[in-house]
Amino acid sequence: MQNFTLPHIYKVETNAVKDGIYKISSENLPTFQTAPPKNFGGPGNVWSPEDMFVATIADCFLMTFRAVSTLSKLDWVTLECKAEGILDKEDSKLQFTEVILKATLKIKQGGNEERAIRLMHKAEQNCLVTNSIKTKVVLNANVKFIE
Repeated sequence: MQNFTLPHIYKVETNAVKDGIYKISSENLPTFQTAPPKNFGGPGNVWSPEDMFVATIADCFLMTFRAVSTLSKLDWVTLECKAEGILDKEDSKLQFTEVILKATLKIKQGGNEERAIRLMHKAEQNCLVTNSIKTKVVLNANVKFIE
């Protein structure tokens, strides 16, 4: 059963060994490893906080779209989202200045393309992650028809 009573509390634990791989864990979830990205001297073959930041935005968009499309009774087949985060210096601080989501929704032939795009934008606007950050998020929404 879903719990819509707020607030929700999410707890994680992290630990690190100097010059090593870090671990992230949470109760009832698998532990996974992280490291700095290659651009910051990391190995480049392990998820970094930067990778996870961009992935979290894309993943939240997908989950929010699922909820929006279900409530709107939109029939769809697949949704693919490629995300690109731009890390830059702004106000003398390193930060993500923009995340670009390139979303392609596949719907059956005869579906309403305009409505599908409108619902993708509604999902982006209602994503709790993007509503919790100051980074600009840009959605490029596309629809493809399949038989």
